Amino acid sequence: MLYRKFTPFPDLSTERLTLRQLSEADQHEVLVLRSDNQVNKYLERAPAQSLEEAVSFIHMINANTGNGDAIYWGITITGSNKIIGAICLFNFSDKDNKCEIGYELGSPYQGKKIMMEAAQIVIAYGLRVIGLKRMDACTHKANEASVRLLEKLKFQKSAGCATTNEDFHLFSLVA
Repeated sequence: MLYRKFTPFPDLSTERLTLRQLSEADQHEVLVLRSDNQVNKYLERAPAQSLEEAVSFIHMINANTGNGDAIYWGITITGSNKIIGAICLFNFSDKDNKCEIGYELGSPYQGKKIMMEAAQIVIAYGLRVIGLKRMDACTHKANEASVRLLEKLKFQKSAGCATTNEDFHLFSLVA
């Protein structure tokens, strides 16, 4: 059985990043991130439209974290409290000891190996603390940066994806 008790919230850190739980104080950054056309380009979601929508999203993901259904970290540069991206583990399967990983990074911060650094520490947490044996990631085939990231993280292209859109591919990391 997977360990999915995320209270107190497990802040994670690397040499230059701090991954932490979101709060209502992050609503402006969450709105910017979720309404960024570059970020949304390969996602099957409508861009966020308002601060109220951002606050609702924050409440939803924090409730999911409290229930052990998902865990969602806001990414900041250490020493700054500003959210520049996010990374999450969700869709847990206790039976198969697996979950999905998802991530997004504000366009001004892309191409700086930030997500590689964040993903490495989240993957390590998932394997070591949660007890995962497999992580899946679903990404658009045209999202070359995401595909490269997953390949560098040792994910392998697999069959199937949790979407009916044939433009998405499944990548898996097996421990």
